[in-house]
Amino acid sequence: MSGELPYPHLNATMDFDLMEVGDGLAVFQGVPHVRYYNPLGTLHGGWYCALLDSALGCAVQSKLPAGRGYTTAEISVNLVRAASHSNEPLRAIGTVLHCGKQLATAEAKIVDASGKLYAHATTTCLVFEMPTPVGNAA
Repeated sequence: MSGELPYPHLNATMDFDLMEVGDGLAVFQGVPHVRYYNPLGTLHGGWYCALLDSALGCAVQSKLPAGRGYTTAEISVNLVRAASHSNEPLRAIGTVLHCGKQLATAEAKIVDASGKLYAHATTTCLVFEMPTPVGNAA
C-alpha cells in the first residue's frame, strides 16, 4: 500500500484506532464506551461490526497495489461474548485469506489482551480500479 490515505472520521466517532498494518494484516483497537450501548443497556452489535469491518477492509487494502480499491460486498459477524465499558481496550485483528483481481476474502477476530475472544467475522470484498480524480476534490 503506498501513499497517504485521508483520516477516517469514523475512527474518532467510534473511538478506535489503527494500531498495526502489514502485508495482509490490520489491527484496530477500540474501547466499548457506554455511549455505544443500545436501549437494552448492552453494547450495540454495530460497534463490534464497525471495528471488525475496519480491520477486515484495511487488511484487504494492504494487499492491493496503488490505484486499486475495494468495497465490502458481504460481512458475517458472530458475537460470542459480551463486552462492556468496564473492559480494557479490545483489538480487532484482520487477516487476508485470498486476494484476487476481482474478489478478496478476509477474517478477523476481536480479542482482549489475554486473547479471550469476543467476536469474529469474515468478509468478501469487491476489488476494482480506483477512478481517476477529476479536478480538485475538497
